[in-house]
Amino acid sequence: MPDRTPLDRIEKALPDLSPGEKANLLQKVARELAGALPGIDVDADVCGGEACIARTRMPVWLLVRARQLGASEATLLQAYPMLRAEDLVNAWAYAQLHATEIEQLINAHEAA
Repeated sequence: MPDRTPLDRIEKALPDLSPGEKANLLQKVARELAGALPGIDVDADVCGGEACIARTRMPVWLLVRARQLGASEATLLQAYPMLRAEDLVNAWAYAQLHATEIEQLINAHEAA
């Protein structure tokens, strides 16, 4: 059976890598993940590549804007039952690390 995903291919090749090659791979993965947060997905095929809560299509910028307009976390969790409190924590952390991006998205969506 052929390898179905890039992860399948990496897992298959991993035993053949030297310790130095494994360390190099780990460094590359760490650089790719810099600024990434658990529970936040950024995928060009989902919501136009805007940061979203994992498992949903809920954009982080939308939650941030709702919060700016006075929505409490309890209100957001009630309005969006697919969200968990942990999702909001992840959204706020992402927004803090990517404040310029989030503000640009808010402005762009409000201007549309």
